[in-house]
Amino acid sequence: MRSFRPVASALRAPAPFTSSRQAASQSPCLRTAPSRRHQSTSNSPSTSTATPNARGSTPQSTPQTHFDFFPTAIPSGPPPTGHFTIDTTALKREFLQLQARAHPDLHPPESKSKAQALSARINEAYKTLQNPLLRAQYLLSLRGVEVAADETAKVDDPELLMEVLEARERIEEAGSEEELVGMKAENGARIAESVRVLEGAFAEDDVERAKGEAVRLRYWINIQESLDGWERGKPVVLEH
Repeated sequence: MRSFRPVASALRAPAPFTSSRQAASQSPCLRTAPSRRHQSTSNSPSTSTATPNARGSTPQSTPQTHFDFFPTAIPSGPPPTGHFTIDTTALKREFLQLQARAHPDLHPPESKSKAQALSARINEAYKTLQNPLLRAQYLLSLRGVEVAADETAKVDDPELLMEVLEARERIEEAGSEEELVGMKAENGARIAESVRVLEGAFAEDDVERAKGEAVRLRYWINIQESLDGWERGKPVVLEH
């Protein structure tokens, strides 16, 4: 039976852990500290800019949320009226069209600063919505729940901790990228399942269930990033 090394430096969480199996049996919960990669830089809606029309000028309506920038890709808006799952291909297409019209060089000098601000908002909206974790965190922030910056966010699931630590061990011990192919498929299935759970939670406006699943998804996304950035002998640090 394989033993696990101390994980204080590999899995950054507020509570100290000594080994994966001891952590799973002794820790009543799993705490996750947020990674900057998984934080949207703007969670609160802004009313200072408007979406450009086809000729580069701006209409009277002002987007109130990130979803409002993309009426074609996300016609039903955010959950619970719309879906959590988004057609990211359509989202990217509309994003590129918006950015082309909002480019500061297409506006007169007196309007360039507003165009730059609008372009930044469009970028932030797209960055947030195209990523399922950032999207879930953003939707929760609209409901007054800040998961992205909450270092005490936790999952009361010792089995999840075991699964995360074992995944870290397997990634570190891999001798080639070919050995990670199966793990990538497994983790992709975990992410897909989390997205499915989030779809149902937001459809029912179940904030607590959505919050718990967003924390779980944060682990799977970090594992995915570790798999994508694998190098032989490189330590795996899972930041949450």
